[in-house]
Amino acid sequence: MKRCAFLSTDNLEGYFVYDELLYAPLKQVGWDVEAVSWHDTKVDWNRFDVVVVRSTWDYQQHASAFMQCLERIDESQAVLANSLRLLTWNISKEYLKDIASQGISIVPTIWLDTFDLAQVSAGFERFACERLVVKPCVSANADDTYLLDREQLLAQSKVLSEVFEQRAFMVQPFIEAVVTQGEYSLFYFNGHFSHAILKKPEQGDFRVQEEHGGSLQAVEPDEEMLTQARHTMASLPDDALYARIDLLRYKNEYVVIEIELIEPSLYFNMDDRAPANFVEAFVESFGKGDSA
Repeated sequence: MKRCAFLSTDNLEGYFVYDELLYAPLKQVGWDVEAVSWHDTKVDWNRFDVVVVRSTWDYQQHASAFMQCLERIDESQAVLANSLRLLTWNISKEYLKDIASQGISIVPTIWLDTFDLAQVSAGFERFACERLVVKPCVSANADDTYLLDREQLLAQSKVLSEVFEQRAFMVQPFIEAVVTQGEYSLFYFNGHFSHAILKKPEQGDFRVQEEHGGSLQAVEPDEEMLTQARHTMASLPDDALYARIDLLRYKNEYVVIEIELIEPSLYFNMDDRAPANFVEAFVESFGKGDSA
């Protein structure tokens, strides 16, 4: 059998992980799967034919070390998926500038390299909004993400200054559709649409992740969503084994919040076809195992 590593982390307590739903169907096509922590510097990556980045959900806290791990894998005999080129492009949310230059609608954003209260405050007028979202360019799981009105911005300016003193970050309007409608995620495996879900935050919160109390439901995307996601997929700098396109409704259109190409939850539990869709795309990319 061929061997595949699912790149993970040391401790997934408190997280919802669904990647084990792929183990049996991948074994049926001749692939043994083993979860390996990206923190383990003693791993011989040459033992694997393919390394798929999956639940590395603390990478944002150690971005430089994480990239060094990916580079070691890329230099080995194993194939890294997604590719190092895609992962490097995707690790900072500044990739949104790139897709916007290609005509993809994104959430309007102010990009800053260090905290400046006046520049952040200017977002209220620029976006004609009452609340702003402030978050790092390199982030995951809503870490260091703030939802602020004018008073809260002033009250937390010292904390924000410490968090973002030497850290690139972004300022966006809070879009009410996050609460009233929810956030849509469309999943693509090897460029093929697989399934879609709607994520809604817990009452009183704005974070849609399950870890923060968000709820999920499977949905059928409309043609407008599919068109936006298709154009977004076409804007990527390389082919992707897996991609999650996150969309919000804003000013009568769907805008891209994020393209998740590094470690998105792919919610294999939300659609019975999803594991088989992924395995089909995986075999399409890497072939069947020796004994399949």
